[in-house]
Amino acid sequence: MLTALIPICSAAVAPNLADCTRTNASVVMRIPNEYRNPITCFVEAQAYLAETSFGQDLSADDRIKIVCERNGTAAAAK
Repeated sequence: MLTALIPICSAAVAPNLADCTRTNASVVMRIPNEYRNPITCFVEAQAYLAETSFGQDLSADDRIKIVCERNGTAAAAK
C-alpha cells in the first residue's frame, strides 16, 4: 500500500523541485488514506491538498511535491 506525502518548500530553499525534501520543507502533509495504485495516490493527494487551507493559501514562491511511498517508508517520516 502507498501513502502520499506532500512537502511544500520555498523557491528560495529549493529552486529546483527535485531539491524539495521532507528535511527542508516548510510544511509536510501526510495524507491519511492508503492507495494500491500510484496514479490514484497522486491524484487523490492533489485533491486533498486543494481542499486544505495550506492548498488554498499557497504563495507564488511555494513549491509543491507529491511523493507516493510504501507505508513503511512514509511511517518512518512522521
